[in-house]
Amino acid sequence: MPEVSIITPVYNSSKFLKQTIGCVLNQTFTDFEWLITDDASSDDSVAILRKCKDPRIKLTFSETNGGAGHARNISLSKATGRYITFLDSDDFWEPNFLLEMVQFLKQENAELAYSNYARCEENLTPILADFKADKEVDFHSLLKTCRLSLLSSMYDSRRVGIEYFPNGSKREDHVMWLNLLKKIPTAKPLNKTMAKYRMHSNGISRRKSSIIKDQYLVYRDHMRFNTLKSGFYTAQWALNGFLKYSKFFN
Repeated sequence: MPEVSIITPVYNSSKFLKQTIGCVLNQTFTDFEWLITDDASSDDSVAILRKCKDPRIKLTFSETNGGAGHARNISLSKATGRYITFLDSDDFWEPNFLLEMVQFLKQENAELAYSNYARCEENLTPILADFKADKEVDFHSLLKTCRLSLLSSMYDSRRVGIEYFPNGSKREDHVMWLNLLKKIPTAKPLNKTMAKYRMHSNGISRRKSSIIKDQYLVYRDHMRFNTLKSGFYTAQWALNGFLKYSKFFN
């Protein structure tokens, strides 16, 4: 069995997919499987993927477009690695990402860890200061802001099990991390930049005003909080989101 399982959803990703493939195949840590689920792409993403003959790549197809969380869950159901990490089809890792994350988890005896990541425009030129992994994250702090990013985190499935993404939530990554942190004390920070995140101008994570309701439902429907408590944490999340992405504070 490989030591690491990399989970990647693909949907009409041909513009950046070759660069993402390159960053994975150039990793200095080589004991991994790369589980890719194509979510019914209509461009040439599948053709690009089929040109990769590396036996560590395991390609699965979704018959219908079910969204990134759905595609990730298909791959997660097939994962055999001890350590689980995520890379979307338009993001980028530095060559030592897997090696340093695995070493850090072992050194810290941690179940979950996250690192810094650069916040870039489409050509991977930084446009904001790097997001810093400078605090331990627990369940209560994660309620107020999602400091954990899929592309810069890794967890030990041998110790915490496989954590799937919820159906029916547009904030499925936040719900998944909250559910995982119910099981463990903290996520440990590795304060080193080892990933690059493309901040698309129309990205859902930046349209805070349009997803306030979706975030409220994270607390009400998935965490089962009452209306007052759900409203309180939604307000905290909105404020922290403004500070996270505002150039004035970065």
